[in-house]
Parts: sequence; C-alpha cells; structure tokens
Amino acid sequence: MTVSKPGWSSVELQWDDATTFYEATITPVTIRGLRVAAGAAGDDRSFDRLLTLADETAVNALVFDSKQDDGRVVYDTGVQAAHEIGAVDVFYDPAERIAQAHEHDLYTVTRIVSFGDPFRASAFPEEQLTGPWLDPASKSARRYVLDLAAEACELGFDEIQFDYVRYPSGRTAEISGQRDLSQEQRLEAVSGFLSDARELLHPMGCAVSAAVFGIVVSSPDDQGIGQRPEEISAQVDTFSPMVYPSHYSNGWLGFEDPNEHPYDVTADAINDTMPRLHDGTRLRPYLQAFWWTNAQIRSSIQAAEDAGVGWLLWNIVSNFDREALPSDEEVSDQ
Repeated sequence: MTVSKPGWSSVELQWDDATTFYEATITPVTIRGLRVAAGAAGDDRSFDRLLTLADETAVNALVFDSKQDDGRVVYDTGVQAAHEIGAVDVFYDPAERIAQAHEHDLYTVTRIVSFGDPFRASAFPEEQLTGPWLDPASKSARRYVLDLAAEACELGFDEIQFDYVRYPSGRTAEISGQRDLSQEQRLEAVSGFLSDARELLHPMGCAVSAAVFGIVVSSPDDQGIGQRPEEISAQVDTFSPMVYPSHYSNGWLGFEDPNEHPYDVTADAINDTMPRLHDGTRLRPYLQAFWWTNAQIRSSIQAAEDAGVGWLLWNIVSNFDREALPSDEEVSDQ
C-alpha cells in the first residue's frame, strides 16, 4: 500500500488483513524548479540541457507552459474550444516531456494563464472585461480554463499552476470597471475560481498552485486586482509570489535601486508572506533569473533557502547558467 500526495514524500506499507488501522507520515518535498518556455520544451537540444542542469544541481522540478499570456495553447489540446478560437499553436508534446522529466525524477508543474487571453476575449465578448482580459467572475471563462487544467492533469502533470489569476493592473484597471467592485467582490471572484480548481483537480490527483504579484504580499489590500495572500492561499497547495526586485520601485526598503539587493528584497517578501499564509499551504516564490549576474541569482536563491522554502526561477527563454544554481550538497547543508 502506498500513501502519496503530489509534492510530498511517499510511504509504502505492507498490508496485513489482521490490521485495521495504519499510521503513515509523509513530509513535503522542497521544490526547486526552472521555468521551461514553450520554445525550450519544443527543442530537443534546449530541453536536454535543462535535464542536464537538473541532474547536476539541486533542481528537482520543471515548470512548463500550457497556455501563455498571449492566449496561445502551446500543445495539441483536446479542448475543442481552443481550436475553435484559433488559440492552438503546437510547440511540444507534453506527454513526451512529462515522461522524460519523470525519468529524471523531476516534479512537473504546468502554468496555465487564466484571465489574460486575447483569443478568448475576442471570440466571446460577453466574457470580456476589457481589452484582452476576461472577467474572473464569468462562469464560461472559468470553464474554459478549468477544462484545460483538467486535461493537463490527465496528461500527467503533477501540479497545475494558475497565472494571471487576477483582474488587470495599471492603466487597464482604470477602464475595466473593476474599481467599481468592492475589494470583497474582487477577492471572491479570484478565490472562488481557485476553489473550483481545487475541487476539480484534487480528486484527479493534481496539486494546485497560483502565481501572484509580488507586491500583494507586502500590501494590506488587494491592490485592486483581487489578490491577497490570505484568500488565495486558503484555496491552493502552493502560493508563488513573483519576487522580481527589478520590478520594485526605487526606494523600496530604503534602497535606491532594489534590483541591486537580491537577498534583502527576496528575504523581505518571504518574511512578509509567511504569517499571512493559510495553515498547510506551502510558499514557493518565483525568483528573478534575468538582468542579473549568476552571483545575484544565487543570492536571491540563498534568501529562499535560508527561509526554508522552495523556489522557481523565471527566465523568459529558459536561459539558465549552471553557475547560478546550487548543488544538492549546498542545499542539504541548509
């Protein structure tokens, strides 16, 4: 008998007909992952390089794209609605790549962009909030994303991660009408969608995570986009704020240029997040792996390691350097 859960250690027990009660203890695995861009997933040489990096370092997970922020579904999906709106652009075979990753004992996550979708917004204006943004409260918009998520789970991904699971920000937010909603209404729309995702995917055997703006972990409100750690972390297994110091305003934490202080900015975001997480939810931030030296990337990773949390490295084209990544021996000493 095997007791298992995605992202946790598994335990095998010998079944004894005479025993009516068993106690098994499983523990969470610290996930350290690399983002796999669609182009990298579709190129054998690029993907083999990522597998080699994982073999030689502490990396134990890969994050693939299923649906990108431009609305494209990057594999030959069986969800017919994606084909009908012209959103399918095949880059790779997920079943093949998942099998390869699992052969290397890697945990597999797939990233599904939720409500930023030019294809869907154009095809279904009744679901449109404004521009390329879908209304997070739209049941039919949610259904489309959930259908893709269910298929991804069936394909064999261990975890389904929802990105752009929010209302728009910046100038778009000023014309979308979301400011007319209360914070509670925005939070309910986003967390309600994630609740639906959890109820769908957990029985299928997949973990659920959400990628969120880094700024919301250091703000008491939802920043107008429907994201707060308290509500979102209550619906997911893993909470992943995007902690990219290059995106923080000058003067943050008193630093003239926060991008020059990878450890401090990363550590501050982690410290702000931890007390706001729902009990049992894991923290696994996205860390910056662009516009930095290898030493700066290592410094940001060290902040996560010192806090005892996992991490995912973001690079838009999956260009990672071996020298930026810690070894198994280095993280085992933490």
